[in-house]
Amino acid sequence: MSPLKYMNSHLGIPTLPASEIPHRKHIQRAVLISLCSLLGAMPAWSAEETSASQTTESSSTQISTTESSEPSAAIPSRTEAEIAAAKLALEKQRADYKSARIALRRGQLTTYREYRDRLNTYPLVVYLDYYELQRNLERRPSEEVKHFLDSNQNSYLSDRLRTNWLEVLAKQSRWTEFQEFYDPRIATTELQCQALQSRLTKGDDSALQEVEPLWNVAESQPKECDHLFDLWMQAGGLTQEIAWSRFQKALDAGKTSLAQYISRKFTPPYNSAAALAIELRHAPHIIRHHRRFQVKNPAMRDVIVYGLSRYARQNPVRAVKEWQHYDRRQDFTSEQRLKVQEKLAIELVRDDQHEAADKLMANVPQITDTYVAERLIRESLKRMDWAQVYRYLDQLPVEEQKTERWQYWRARALEHMDIKAEGNNDPQQIYSQLANERSFYGFLAADQLERPYKLSDIPVSPSPTVIAAVANNPSLVRAKELYEIKDFLNSNREWYYMGQNFSTKEEHLAAAKLTDSWGWHQKTIISLATVKAWDDLKLRFPLAYNKQYFTAAKKNQVSPLLLFAISRQESAFYARARSPAGAMGLMQLMPATAKQTARKAGVRYHKNDLYQPDTNILLGSAYITELLDRFNDNRILATAAYNAGPHRVNQWLKRSDGQLPYDVWIEVIPFKETRKYVQNVLAYSVIYGYRTGTVPPMLSAKENQKML
Repeated sequence: MSPLKYMNSHLGIPTLPASEIPHRKHIQRAVLISLCSLLGAMPAWSAEETSASQTTESSSTQISTTESSEPSAAIPSRTEAEIAAAKLALEKQRADYKSARIALRRGQLTTYREYRDRLNTYPLVVYLDYYELQRNLERRPSEEVKHFLDSNQNSYLSDRLRTNWLEVLAKQSRWTEFQEFYDPRIATTELQCQALQSRLTKGDDSALQEVEPLWNVAESQPKECDHLFDLWMQAGGLTQEIAWSRFQKALDAGKTSLAQYISRKFTPPYNSAAALAIELRHAPHIIRHHRRFQVKNPAMRDVIVYGLSRYARQNPVRAVKEWQHYDRRQDFTSEQRLKVQEKLAIELVRDDQHEAADKLMANVPQITDTYVAERLIRESLKRMDWAQVYRYLDQLPVEEQKTERWQYWRARALEHMDIKAEGNNDPQQIYSQLANERSFYGFLAADQLERPYKLSDIPVSPSPTVIAAVANNPSLVRAKELYEIKDFLNSNREWYYMGQNFSTKEEHLAAAKLTDSWGWHQKTIISLATVKAWDDLKLRFPLAYNKQYFTAAKKNQVSPLLLFAISRQESAFYARARSPAGAMGLMQLMPATAKQTARKAGVRYHKNDLYQPDTNILLGSAYITELLDRFNDNRILATAAYNAGPHRVNQWLKRSDGQLPYDVWIEVIPFKETRKYVQNVLAYSVIYGYRTGTVPPMLSAKENQKML
């Protein structure tokens, strides 16, 4: 076995064919340099030799997929023994690290120190130093903390310790030291307030000028800010206008208690306006009592706008009449008028008052709230009212009109209208432009024109020097080692910290190549997305766990492309993914769904098994097959049900009553997440077809022709 294959098999780096990862050897060399250098077993090659190797590969007319292509002259015969020794040393250090953690938690400091002193070359020794400092941090001398920060600059743990240390200094009112250690780059709201307070204690009254943005927010601020805010108010910083601004933000955010607290600071005319606004919060119908709102001033106009927005939820038709009354009597700004009209329109369509909504918005030149415009377009699509679709498209913000989504629907609307086809009004020209895109709407447009899909696939090529530098980045080395010892939380934190501190696009590309070689596909996908590197399809759409997916597909008679696409959308192939709702693993199964599916499939099941790829893929594929059976092999409906639940899909089908083309039905899915989910899974299925050697149509003939 070659040295690189040996290291891969024992350190969790998958060995992939050269065709899958361009310049595979220099990535593996960079990883080996990084780990071996930390263990004192440096291989006899470096970034320069990596570059030479890449040049050799690039000039070759054929790329071998076998390990026999490794140039033996580049790695001395002792390397295999060195790697074996390094691996043994690493396993010993991991054991000592775990023992040190246990001893420190138990307060066995002598034992802890014995283990700690063996680990000076171990990547995670800094974690031991951090945990040791955290013990009784409030009694540590500043010198110890400063030594750690100086020794570990620009690291996740140094920022974390600095934050904790600043909290200690603030509690102890050690303001001089606080200012010495303060770093605005990592400041929380609490620390920002404390930093300003520390400046005030030193006589820097200019700090008061920076308080207003901290106070004027929609939520209650931490108690650590209270004293600073008191000093600011005593100095005359709080004006009636600033208080009114925060009062409105609190009301709009539903923070009634905060709004009531702020209202106590008002003087006329704001105090009476605030009282009315709070009353409207609980009883919106009082907006009909016109005499109570006849005062003409800016505050009262704000209250009327708020009251109409609240009342529209209860009775949108009556709210329109109230708006007409107040609009004749108050001098509203154009922004206030548009805000009320947009809110009324949304509530009218929710109440199925479509004609009233259309009439209300007929004279609005442009809708500034994108959500409102999109909602009105989709409501018009539900009714297949193509004239209204076209009109609302023209009322979108200009940049939104240019997006693929709304260009596609412009073309669809134009096909149904008696408008001369020319320029921006030529549906065939719009489809032709869209068909150049590798996306859901690009594929739809290509289908309209009966053209093949455009699947641009351009591999990224970070330089060997940058790959080697990123591989040796201490944050990445720690992230990899934390992952190996199953400290997944800190592994993720180290990786994210590293990415936030990259200064070039090429560093992100190098990180993507490295994490792909480790099977960290989610990290690869995130790295590429961060720098909008969309065109390396091998990295963005990996064939991860392909044996399990193809086996499960065969067992359940379901397309493996669909399984890949669902997993790519659900977890980006992160086996330990867990959603806020509790969905788990590669195919993001809810435990209750997985349990039910396992029982039907006769599979033994435990909740934590969902983090195991074999189990998750087996149950996920069985569940999507069940949904396909339920919805007559329609992947549109099955994938919508996989995301939102079959009961919701049944509700949506009942409302549409078989009257909508498939593309309209997808576009008007009520949940934005589910709409995007269905679109992505369908488009990703095409891309995975390409990745596996075929390019199937995005939709089957049956799906294409079915009215939903």
